[in-house]
Amino acid sequence: MGISKYIKEIGRGKDGARALPREQAADLLGQVLDGAVTDLEIGAFCLAMRIKGETPEEMAGFFDAVQQRLKLLPASDSPTVVLPSYNGARKLPLLTPLLALLLAREGLPVLVHGTPTESSRIFVSEVLSALGIQAHTAIKTIANGEVAFVPTELLCPALKRLLDVRRVVGLRNPAHSLVKIMNPCLGKSLVVSSYTHPEYAVSMAQTFELTRAHALLLRGTEGEVVADARRMPQMEAFINGQRSLLQVAQAGTLASLPDLPKTVDAASTAAYIQSVMAGEQPVPPSIARQVEHILHLVPQL
Repeated sequence: MGISKYIKEIGRGKDGARALPREQAADLLGQVLDGAVTDLEIGAFCLAMRIKGETPEEMAGFFDAVQQRLKLLPASDSPTVVLPSYNGARKLPLLTPLLALLLAREGLPVLVHGTPTESSRIFVSEVLSALGIQAHTAIKTIANGEVAFVPTELLCPALKRLLDVRRVVGLRNPAHSLVKIMNPCLGKSLVVSSYTHPEYAVSMAQTFELTRAHALLLRGTEGEVVADARRMPQMEAFINGQRSLLQVAQAGTLASLPDLPKTVDAASTAAYIQSVMAGEQPVPPSIARQVEHILHLVPQL
């Protein structure tokens, strides 16, 4: 089959490229994930989309293709909270595991999925391992009150390979956005998603509307889905794609700042998380508010 006809549409540069309808976008990415195209075509697809940018309609089509190929986790007894973790820690400690543990303490099953996309950052699996939580090696049900880490390659090996293209060409591709909106669970679940730049807030929100998602969207910490411990970000909810504003962003830093670790290594981060979970340090207010909003949304699923 090949995807050359699609590359001709999306590869005409920023001003000349044409957006694909949802069905064609799904077919394009489906062929890429199924290994039906050459490495040269994959490179052309990634570069063309990086220059053109993805429309919400295209992202919805890419979402359709991924969802059809995921190994889905069985439904849990309670709605599952899904936390994608792909950016890791650069300057700030990686507190996605703290968010996961706080939600699990409330009795919810929590799925953290991810894979390293850059070699220079601390990845979530390192922090989770320091907390005694090891990666799953098989697809299985997550118990209430459990934090499960499932590597992307277990959910969809082809998606992992597409993410790894970044290591060759040095640029992100649609897979890096897809992993933040996909839902690897059967049964009721809430996807917590984040963006780094304001333009992605618009496109991701429109994609959630098109895909009728159950999701919480916020500007996270260095691309992670956990709220910045120093600030109160805007948070939006999507229930069956219907959007509502849960939290208005507060300008500047919070009046009371948490005593975060001075380094971002896994051991220091894990020690801080353990001290918060033990009540020795307070939960950062923005993360506590994020937990409150998630607990409010779960019964609506």
